[in-house]
Amino acid sequence: MRTKTELIKIAKLAGKQAIAPYSGFKVGAALLSKKGKIFTGCNIEVSSYSLTICAERVALFKALSEGVREFDCLAIYANTENFCPPCGACRQVIWDFARDLTIVLINKKKEQREVKIADLYPDAFDEQYLSGLEHP
Repeated sequence: MRTKTELIKIAKLAGKQAIAPYSGFKVGAALLSKKGKIFTGCNIEVSSYSLTICAERVALFKALSEGVREFDCLAIYANTENFCPPCGACRQVIWDFARDLTIVLINKKKEQREVKIADLYPDAFDEQYLSGLEHP
């Protein structure tokens, strides 16, 4: 079984691959599946910031595109003094595909904080708000 320590190291290495020429804000993610496979991601920044993609979504989309649907833990490393929790878009995607996910946040001081996605995303938008809609 993979350890959180290993996952954290891999997230930090993934952050080295980040493409952040405008902000210098580098993030790496390592997503552990229930079967022990790790998917990595880094943020990829473009000049039109709205088209930038976060490390968390890169890792999750890689896993989903390979048919993986069950996850244990997501480690997120940022080259910042503070912890960097997932942005709103990432929280929504994580909620839709991994509601029981444990997230480990790591900063450049090597401090760690462990949270659940449910704690980061209370009153999440999901299918309950889409039920009962009339479709054309």
